[in-house]
Amino acid sequence: MRSTNIAPELNKADRAALRHRVRPDDWKNPKPREIYDLVVVGGGPAGIEVAQCARRLGVTVALVERKELGGNSLNAGSIPSNTLIHSARLCAQMRDAEAFAVSTPAELKLDFTALKSRLMRVRARIAEYHSVDRLRHEGVEIFFGDACFSGPDTVAMGPTTLRFRKAVVATGARPRPPTFPGLVEAGYRTSTDIFDIPELPERLAVIGGGPLGCELAQAFRRLGSQVTILQNDPKFLPREERDAAELLSQSMARDGVDIMLNTTVVGAHAEGSAKIVEAQNYDRKLTVSADEILLSIGRIPNVESLKLKAAGIDCDGEGVKVDDFLRTANARIYAAGDVCMSHKFTNVAWASARMVVANAFEAKELRHQELMIPWCTFCDPEIAHVGIQVWDAREKSIPVKTYTVMMQDVDRAITDGQDDGFVKLHVEEGTDRILGATIVATRASELINEVSVVISAGIGMRALAGVLHTYPAQSEAIRLAALAYVRDHAE
Repeated sequence: MRSTNIAPELNKADRAALRHRVRPDDWKNPKPREIYDLVVVGGGPAGIEVAQCARRLGVTVALVERKELGGNSLNAGSIPSNTLIHSARLCAQMRDAEAFAVSTPAELKLDFTALKSRLMRVRARIAEYHSVDRLRHEGVEIFFGDACFSGPDTVAMGPTTLRFRKAVVATGARPRPPTFPGLVEAGYRTSTDIFDIPELPERLAVIGGGPLGCELAQAFRRLGSQVTILQNDPKFLPREERDAAELLSQSMARDGVDIMLNTTVVGAHAEGSAKIVEAQNYDRKLTVSADEILLSIGRIPNVESLKLKAAGIDCDGEGVKVDDFLRTANARIYAAGDVCMSHKFTNVAWASARMVVANAFEAKELRHQELMIPWCTFCDPEIAHVGIQVWDAREKSIPVKTYTVMMQDVDRAITDGQDDGFVKLHVEEGTDRILGATIVATRASELINEVSVVISAGIGMRALAGVLHTYPAQSEAIRLAALAYVRDHAE
């Protein structure tokens, strides 16, 4: 595929619309009230959800944001990455079109400038749903600026002080910085700025084999970059099952990604316009040359400038410390989202935010450990999971049996040419109770939601086997797994 890397001239109207929605240029902070029922520090998914839920209860709310509304999800996370991934998937489908009896041009062209414009347009459209104007209309008072705690019941923004009865820390997390020498000097990208690159890199080195690293490595390869991914573990996605990670590795290899597992990055340097990654694979030293380096080795909480001790809040390298009910050591103050949760996903940020409001203002006692959390890595095939893992069950001495259906045995997966993957349902032995699931499939992000509903509603394998599904549909794999359970337990 050839890329037409023209100097990007992004759609000015979309950029202006996005800016107006997330932080208007002419913004002036309102005059603070004498005291607020709630002050929310952080305007990402968790902070916005807290503010909106609290306002629906009639609570007076001040929302403080340092940069722009929307947080990581809108500006450097799932929204821009999935926009890019969708275009990359179309490129891959067009290359494979002849397998489906469709002819394509001899040379496919990628307009990288148009792709960046679409990314901006998507962000601007989604930003409208939690824009400055909408939040103000709902009665949220918005303050832009650097904030920190100045006492157990006050937040300071320069000369401005916001007093509160209760507060929520929702400042999110950011990419973990490099721990090896030379990368800063050579220059690198993270999720915060990889979507702002002026042109498609001819060569891209990706350091880190977690979800985002794998997603963007595959996407950029499909768009036309030569991609090398370096992972210090023996497999990608260390939190997922081995066979799921192996399927992803095979898929990325078919796309042409140069995969280096068991490879530790030890340094980096620049040679002219090239960036050189220095690595070690067991006793073998090697180098990777690239035009851009993407660092994706995890995320760390945004807490440094908050002066948490002034408010009596405890934190460590993992984030703000909270109890089962998301309260900090200061009973007035709660935390929500990536700044305190081990699962740093947008759906978890929303759920923890709703839990905070219920506990703080409705006298509920909701525990964050009881959340049923589905997550997905948006590669091709997608890898999704919900509930307990097999090794978790083993550690807790819970006997489980796994029912597996291969996607190559699902009619719709065959008709679509998307038969890589499987559905696994983990069932507690002696019952038909589903404890967890792992799905590897082109539409795993959608399929896992059915299993999440089933587990949350307490629907067992017998009842699931009797639920009619549309035919043909890839979700039939879930029912087939339940039918396998019924056959195993026929009386």
